[in-house]
Amino acid sequence: MRPGFSFRHHIAMTMTMTMTATFRLSILAALLLTGPAALAASCGQAPKGELAAQRIAAVQPSREGASLYEGPVWRGGALYFSDFATSAPFPSRIRKLSSGDSVVTVVEDSGSNGLAVDARGALVAATHKDKAVAAYPPGGGKRVAVAASYMGAVFNSPNDIAIAADGTLYFTDPDYQKAAAPGGQPVTGVYRVGTNGDVTLVDGSRRNPNGIALSPAGDTLYVTAADGALHAHAIADGRPAPGRLLVAGLDGPDGMTVDCHGNLYVTEHSARRLRVFSPRGGELATIRVDANVTNAAFGGDDGKTLFITGAGAIWRVKLDVTGAPY
Repeated sequence: MRPGFSFRHHIAMTMTMTMTATFRLSILAALLLTGPAALAASCGQAPKGELAAQRIAAVQPSREGASLYEGPVWRGGALYFSDFATSAPFPSRIRKLSSGDSVVTVVEDSGSNGLAVDARGALVAATHKDKAVAAYPPGGGKRVAVAASYMGAVFNSPNDIAIAADGTLYFTDPDYQKAAAPGGQPVTGVYRVGTNGDVTLVDGSRRNPNGIALSPAGDTLYVTAADGALHAHAIADGRPAPGRLLVAGLDGPDGMTVDCHGNLYVTEHSARRLRVFSPRGGELATIRVDANVTNAAFGGDDGKTLFITGAGAIWRVKLDVTGAPY
């Protein structure tokens, strides 16, 4: 725990924060109180070997033409995801898959790609339509901008989001949907949004950074990009260090999530698979599907169902491990 952060304060925050913040704080508490061995026994075993995920038949196309499903996030007992067209201006809506496999549209014109949920329960969206990151209040109401520009210019097409327990937000900004609206940045970057709203560039050196995730303890930021590599950025005093290569040779890496052990579940878009890697980069498992994939999230009543989004489809597979809700 960081200096000045008492155990009592930790427990209070754990009780009030939701989703990913609670997930990360509870994992940190378990490590401090019981150690790695007890944590491994309590949160289940990561998958190994070859697995297959099954399509959810109830999730059907909501528009004519090709579409991608992206940004899965488990929130309030349901899976939310973006559904956007693959051609400019990439119109998008947010849909909700509830228990019983019913599907409804909750935001008709979201212009969104990646989704997350913050400590208040607000749905946070990376939007190519507005070239910004925005939040939808949990009780409804007007969307609020979280990050609208950097150095006086809008972003390219914000893609994926990770939120730390203290509210610090990270997002990737490739140029895949840059044609959705005018303007953009001179680089495709990874950005940090501080709790005071200040936006800083974490890394502007990689071509089209895409998936982004935080370790359960919040001390490492992971980023994939079009270079086929997964980089790990150590975080100290709330600031990510330059990335180091963790995994190379990924086939079109896209979004990812983490389980309670810190293992990474990385989608490989055109390879039609998700591979699981340990925090040290060792390959543990492969989960295959029957179409291109985009992202993944844990959900379900016990947090042990892995949902995978992709080209006009969502898959799920029951695992023996809990993980992050996006």
